[in-house]
Amino acid sequence: MDPESARYIGAGITVIALCGVGLGLGNIFSTWLSSVARNPSAKEQLNSVGILAFAMTEAIALFALLIAFLILFK
Repeated sequence: MDPESARYIGAGITVIALCGVGLGLGNIFSTWLSSVARNPSAKEQLNSVGILAFAMTEAIALFALLIAFLILFK
């Protein structure tokens, strides 16, 4: 196998994590919206937890993208 082809395959495999991130973000925000709709008085508490969950999930996407770029351009 050509090393260039192996790099493209490796970068593609690392980007598979972005599918999980997309599903996770959809789950986080749908649950947050449902929780706020059921109990509007708890919105301030739910906002901080939702933003923290969003940041940690998005960090996984950034790490996967960083690894894909390192594989492609290094």
